[in-house]
Amino acid sequence: MEDFWKIFSVFLTSFFGFGKVAVPSAVALFNFNFMKVIATTCSGGIIGAILFTNVSAVLMKWWHNAKMQYFRSHHHPKVFTKGNRRIIKVKRRFGIWGIAIVTQLGISMPVGTFIAERFYKDKKKVILVFSIVAVVWNITVYFLLLFFYDTFSKVL
Repeated sequence: MEDFWKIFSVFLTSFFGFGKVAVPSAVALFNFNFMKVIATTCSGGIIGAILFTNVSAVLMKWWHNAKMQYFRSHHHPKVFTKGNRRIIKVKRRFGIWGIAIVTQLGISMPVGTFIAERFYKDKKKVILVFSIVAVVWNITVYFLLLFFYDTFSKVL
């Protein structure tokens, strides 16, 4: 039962897009082997991409309908903020791949999939790209951790 909670905590961490935390915790704290780390973190990332992409689509549809009902009698111009401009810049420069990579580097899976679903309506493409990036990211972090494990263990 204790092993279940360890796997579940690594899965949830990866599910929310924090592979940079999930892989080191699986290796250093729980002593998972390669297959267990990759299976747990990659499945968490893929299921997170699937779930959050679909939830984002439903939320955007709901928001659009609510906004249309409210704004039928009111008209407000769109406001561009500094954050919106950064997102547009990443979208134009790097596309969906850039959004997926930035999601793994800094923002969480729910936020990244919401942004991607906002700009790219093809759910299959969003899920595929985010899943590929999650798998590659988790494998890369695993091998970087193995390469520098001795250095990290001395610091800890």
